[in-house]
Amino acid sequence: MALGRTYSVALVGLNGYIVEVEADIGQTLPAFVILGLPDASLNEAKERIRSAAQNSGIPLSRRKITANLIPASLPKRGSGFDLAIAMSVLLAAEDIRPTGRTVFIAELGLDGRLRPVRGILPAVMAAVRAGYPEVVVARANAAEAELVPGARVRGYATLARLAFDCGADPQDLALDFDPGPEDSEDPDGPGSGTGPALAPDMCDVSGQAAARRALEVAAAGAHHLLLTGPPGAGKTMLAERLPGLLPDLGDTEAMEVTAIHSLCSLPSGSMQLLRRPPYENPHHTATAVAIIGGGSGLPRPGAASRAHRGVLFLDEAPEYDRGVLDALRQPLESGELVIHRSAGSAAYPARFQLVLAANPCPCGKATGKGVDCICTPTMRRRYQARMSGPLLDRVDIQLEVERVSLAGFGQPAAEEGTASIAARVRAARSRQLDRLLPFGMETNAQVPGRVLRGVLRLSTPTTRILDYALERGVLTARGYDRVLRLAWTLADLSLHDAPDADDVGQALGLRQAAAASL
Repeated sequence: MALGRTYSVALVGLNGYIVEVEADIGQTLPAFVILGLPDASLNEAKERIRSAAQNSGIPLSRRKITANLIPASLPKRGSGFDLAIAMSVLLAAEDIRPTGRTVFIAELGLDGRLRPVRGILPAVMAAVRAGYPEVVVARANAAEAELVPGARVRGYATLARLAFDCGADPQDLALDFDPGPEDSEDPDGPGSGTGPALAPDMCDVSGQAAARRALEVAAAGAHHLLLTGPPGAGKTMLAERLPGLLPDLGDTEAMEVTAIHSLCSLPSGSMQLLRRPPYENPHHTATAVAIIGGGSGLPRPGAASRAHRGVLFLDEAPEYDRGVLDALRQPLESGELVIHRSAGSAAYPARFQLVLAANPCPCGKATGKGVDCICTPTMRRRYQARMSGPLLDRVDIQLEVERVSLAGFGQPAAEEGTASIAARVRAARSRQLDRLLPFGMETNAQVPGRVLRGVLRLSTPTTRILDYALERGVLTARGYDRVLRLAWTLADLSLHDAPDADDVGQALGLRQAAAASL
């Protein structure tokens, strides 16, 4: 008998690697062995494949079957290798003709049905990059796989139909098997009876002129934001409206974001290219694994990676474990999370906008004169110290949100809506892109200090107040650069060619903790 060879893809993080699947049928007693560092779910493929082939009318050989997944040193997990192993065994038995460089990615049901798997988008992207554009997936994954430019995708519902198209004898094939409707259809899709949710709009926010302005600046320059204020002041409402101010994702960004969500979501045929920035709002009891990523075996992405190119909102930020908050310091600087575990390491993109919301004290009443506050000074200090100085130093805008007064509590319709603010944000982003594209950057929040103090250096009179703050120790060197980035964003919103002294002063005012010390 011949040696069967097919191809599949192993995902390590978002990086995919072509796996060569070999199958050999020996002359010894019946057995089924899978080699090549498989995990438990992949080892279980032996019984799934035998039953699927039997119920499809193409039973496997009763001799010893050895499947080898190359490279053997690469960890492999999940049920997505089922179809590639089954096809290689059928090739070894000469039940089908050679499939060439076709990549197979699907799980097999015991009845011979091809079931969808997670991570189809990054897997197909990896296959196309490696020069394997021919891809076979479950029918429920076909639409997602076709999002990849250059991929030639074929979706099948059953193993029998695929074997028939690959030259199997149709006499015994279960070609009349009807798999029925896809189990993975989106329950909230068309025809489900649930209409689309109404997007949060800025016109719902009454008053809060300073906070609305800060939100606009944050959106325009992709700056991180801290909102401090009493309960009910509108911190959560403001944060929920930030994604609506952000521009749509470009083609490359949309593919990145969709690939991450494909890896995280349950297997589904409803995945579409995500054009809107994502919004993640984990509960304050979330662990480091839930937010940063990790888990047993190869690390999986957390909320920080799911918020890539969007917003990560941490409400009641001081209530999070301090270790979780400090773990965000790396992606805030690099835009990437590299997670190491015993089974290997994985890198996930995590360039998000961080929005923190906090009360001024445990009881939340230490605002204004604070006469109603029941917290001691020690309790306040301990509460505020839960957000470390190095983390807050990376947050560009630190704003105190006051309670809405009766005068400011007008009709919501009188406030400016999301659409008009988003238009100004898009115009500011366009100005940034024109200026920063030669440096390989897109937003002011990405500009490093060497560029701010080099090509984009401002005159000494313009930065005098910042120089004074740095000299007094009120600003760190990192804080100095972050205020400059804010100043450039304010200039872009005001259609200035470069920040003036007023823009720099306003930028320092948005970094309230530093401005209050001057």
